[in-house]
Amino acid sequence: MTALVEEHPHLGVEPVLRELHIPSSTYYRWCQGQKQPCERRRRDIELTAQIRQAHADSGGIYGSPRVHAVLRREGIRVGRKRIERLMRQAGLAGTHSVLTSKPARGQN
Repeated sequence: MTALVEEHPHLGVEPVLRELHIPSSTYYRWCQGQKQPCERRRRDIELTAQIRQAHADSGGIYGSPRVHAVLRREGIRVGRKRIERLMRQAGLAGTHSVLTSKPARGQN
């Protein structure tokens, strides 16, 4: 939407929106959201920083359940699925342990 307006500034916003059948209030609300993120987005940014710190403190081992537990111990109340979503968006994941089996006695 903005690419079209930026590409043809002589047209103006209103005619472009009218042609695309988009209410002008939708466009201006979207522009406002780009300038000032809502409270949830601001909180997500703060939480992502805390999640990155907890993940880094574990050496990159902890996944979302353990990161959730760490944050709860620190007094941060947040849902497990929110942590999963933020970790996914940040590209963070826990490691999987590889269990090696030992040979049974007498089978060497």
